[in-house]
Amino acid sequence: MPALSTTLRDDLHRAGYYPELVGEVLELALAGEDAVAHLVHPETTFDGAEVRRHVTVLALTATRLVVAHVDDHPADSEHPSASAQATTEAVPLRELRSVAFTHVMSDPQQHRAGDGASELTLAIGWGAVSRVDLEPATCGDPQCEADHGMTGSITPDDVVVRVSAAAEGREAVLAAMAFGRTLSAATTRR
Repeated sequence: MPALSTTLRDDLHRAGYYPELVGEVLELALAGEDAVAHLVHPETTFDGAEVRRHVTVLALTATRLVVAHVDDHPADSEHPSASAQATTEAVPLRELRSVAFTHVMSDPQQHRAGDGASELTLAIGWGAVSRVDLEPATCGDPQCEADHGMTGSITPDDVVVRVSAAAEGREAVLAAMAFGRTLSAATTRR
């Protein structure tokens, strides 16, 4: 992985999730550009008795945001051996529409400046994927039985990373905040 910085390479190995595979697909997507900031976020999910691992890597260059996501797929009756699927996307900074932070604060009445969040969700949108939330529309009259159609909202949902101090540690939350801050500042220089 010669094009990746030592810090990024170390973070991939620390995550412990196919670091050579993730590094190779990330290097291809970076296309020779250096990452000026990055965030490596491994995650384990549970689906009944099945444990699924995946990792999301966000790498910021001077001109682009590179997103890499790798999932593993266990062996099953159709596929006798386990496999991994790696997807990368390179988004020009000028295309980024939003960088949103959701901070969760434990004991907000005790919060002091500098305490930081106990959980941070970083949502980045560039218009490739949107989530549609619909619900029945109402007119406000509790006695009305007319069909008022549907109402809803469309929310950018290109990449969302949730980091929790309880699950990943305080350092992971601080790293997500630092990356988000750097990315947010980079969008002002489009």
